Amino acid sequence: MEARDYVLQLINKARIAQKEFEKYSQEQVDEAVRAIGKSIYDNGEMLARMAVDETKMGVYEDKIVKNKGKSKAVWNKLKGVKSRGIIKYIAEEGLVEVAKPIGVVGAVTPTTNPTMTPMHNAMIALKGGNAIIICPHPRAKNTGVKTVDLMREALDKVGAPKDLIQIVNEPTVEISNLVMQLSDVCVSTGGPGMVKVAYSSGKPAFGVGAGNVQCLIDKDANLEEVVPKVIKGRIYDNGILCTCEQSAICPDEMYNEFIDRLVQSGAYYIEKEEEVKSLRKALFPDGNISKDCVGASPYEIAKMASIAIPKDTKLLVVKVEKYGTEEYFAKEKMCPVLSAYKYEKWEDAVNIANQNLEYEGKGHSAIIHSYTKENIEYAANILPVSRFGVNQIGSSGLGGFS
Repeated sequence: MEARDYVLQLINKARIAQKEFEKYSQEQVDEAVRAIGKSIYDNGEMLARMAVDETKMGVYEDKIVKNKGKSKAVWNKLKGVKSRGIIKYIAEEGLVEVAKPIGVVGAVTPTTNPTMTPMHNAMIALKGGNAIIICPHPRAKNTGVKTVDLMREALDKVGAPKDLIQIVNEPTVEISNLVMQLSDVCVSTGGPGMVKVAYSSGKPAFGVGAGNVQCLIDKDANLEEVVPKVIKGRIYDNGILCTCEQSAICPDEMYNEFIDRLVQSGAYYIEKEEEVKSLRKALFPDGNISKDCVGASPYEIAKMASIAIPKDTKLLVVKVEKYGTEEYFAKEKMCPVLSAYKYEKWEDAVNIANQNLEYEGKGHSAIIHSYTKENIEYAANILPVSRFGVNQIGSSGLGGFS
């Protein structure tokens, strides 16, 4: 079957299912949404095992937390929220807000989150009365198919049309492009290429590209509290989340203590010039992150860089002096590698973070460890991101689950 005919077949089945579903009451919609979320929660362990085995990325235990935590968090956010019919009267403006489905959602999902992203997108799409077609990353297609099969079974059990959720079994760039062009709205999570295609589809589009979370540490921060948070945020699921801390920017006078605490907690510190160069070459062989390093363990990454470290090392911390476009380590690193900077004045810290974000990650997120209102607001006014986590862990605090 030609690619276009295949996609049109998916679209047609989705439209038939959606037309039936849009007649459902709020209670019936919520029952369907809860059912698909629970199907992933109940199978979190199995899907986590599949994802690690298929993609060779991430940490099994962390993926269990992600599958169960995110399904529960999304449902807790959506339950009780009205999404059918009239949802609000705005008397002072003479307006009435009416919720209506848009139709068919086309969603491109990444290899880094082959279960959580399809589930998250499906729950939100169905809450609005829509159908959804998932285009998984080729390296995670089997996990994606199993995820969707479980959600379809859950829909069937509550009497909702199974074709509200479909998946491309054999994904290609051509098919993903066609799904985005022929759907009513596009959601793309992944590399900049697919996000750009979504925005160029001619349809309403929501894209989530690279993150590059800068972690600014103020002089009044308590390193005893900060270091465990930075480590947990950086190593979660081997650092493949876009919300994981990427660079830690620390006061000059606190830098040595910061590094010592990291090392005492299981980090390996890289400061020798030859090791820094070797790691840079392994991570960014052509200026872009190596696919072999994404979601790999610290030991595996160090081995690629010909650096000998203990097998139980939790993360690699690399001393970095340049920032912005002058340094590849200033970019997003989807693995447990943390760039460490030092600064003299708070304005310098914000400037380092700003330059790094202008290089990559503009519009995403940042973490600030501080108790000084003026400094927090100064950073918030300058850094070009949409979310700030204050005294939080990036991976979970910025992602909406724990």
